[in-house]
Amino acid sequence: MHESTSNRKTLEHIPIFSCLRASEQRNLYQIITEKKYKKGSIILMEDDSKNYMYVIFSGKIKVVRTNPDGKEQILVIRKKGDFFGEMTLLDGKSQPASIIAMEDATVGLISKKDFERYFMKNENVLKEIITMLCERLRESWMMLRVLSLSDAETRLRAVLAYISSIYGIKDKRGLIIPFKLTHKDIADYAALTRETVSRLLARLSQSDEIEILENKSILIKSSFEQPRYDS
Repeated sequence: MHESTSNRKTLEHIPIFSCLRASEQRNLYQIITEKKYKKGSIILMEDDSKNYMYVIFSGKIKVVRTNPDGKEQILVIRKKGDFFGEMTLLDGKSQPASIIAMEDATVGLISKKDFERYFMKNENVLKEIITMLCERLRESWMMLRVLSLSDAETRLRAVLAYISSIYGIKDKRGLIIPFKLTHKDIADYAALTRETVSRLLARLSQSDEIEILENKSILIKSSFEQPRYDS
């Protein structure tokens, strides 16, 4: 499939775009600026105030905050069909986290002017934006809950359960997280050291709760013990 056709179909499957009339979808697609980023490239720095909304056409990105000690904390991972940067267009404030490409990625940029023209005057789109903001808030609540866990293994289990619940692909053996996560990525997500994550993943593999597949994806098996949260 040609890249432009694939990108157009990606847009059509995003709720805030599918609410638009066909003519509006065509017009918007024609004015979207596409930009490619290499793995490790910084798309947005924390406290930037870019006037764009970004749509991921290919690849994955991570949303991170840098702790006072300089350690990176992954807040969330976004993949093809996701978007980000809309909050700076809605409230006019700076970007609260940095956006970094986890792999080579193609991103579509929508200007503030076009965002207001196509999205902010459509009642159905506004409803979808409210739904999206609720989802973002739930993500933040979940990460706060995960990071409040003091036990390292429970925190790791919570991160794996959380990621697989969002991105997991059902398999007869369990759920497959369909992209490569390095031990450092998981460590940055769970606010643990890479060494601790490596040790705990080895333990979970030995207990037959997870399996690291050939492509480095992680299979969360049906025997995986879900984390227990304090009430």
